[in-house]
Amino acid sequence: MTIPVVSEYFFGSVIIVIVLIMFACLLRAIRGPEIADRIVAVNMLGTLTIMVICILSLWQNESYLLDVALIYAMISFLAVVVLTRVYLGVHREHLMNKKNRELYVDFADGESADAAASDAVSGALSAEEFSAEAPTGKGGDI
Repeated sequence: MTIPVVSEYFFGSVIIVIVLIMFACLLRAIRGPEIADRIVAVNMLGTLTIMVICILSLWQNESYLLDVALIYAMISFLAVVVLTRVYLGVHREHLMNKKNRELYVDFADGESADAAASDAVSGALSAEEFSAEAPTGKGGDI
């Protein structure tokens, strides 16, 4: 066997392995269980796609594919940043609703706990009041 034939088999087998790993990442992105797992899986899918584009560039001797890989890397990075920001907003809203429920259950004099919890879910505590009472994290606001 000559070197070009061996490299053909090598590049083909590497791409097949990466595609199998991409399917595993796609399953993790769909199944979760946490939203953070999904974000990491989407990020890994983007990285594996960049790897496939770079391997195809070497295999086909086409340098323009490396430019495509760089552009895809920038877009993938921005997508993960946006997904993370959306997740943090949803997480903060969940914490605010939980804090509202706890406050109403504690101060429900004569009311049933279910009525107080339903009032808390409707947003009786404003975001400003919640942020004044909520402890700040290590990283601060993003």
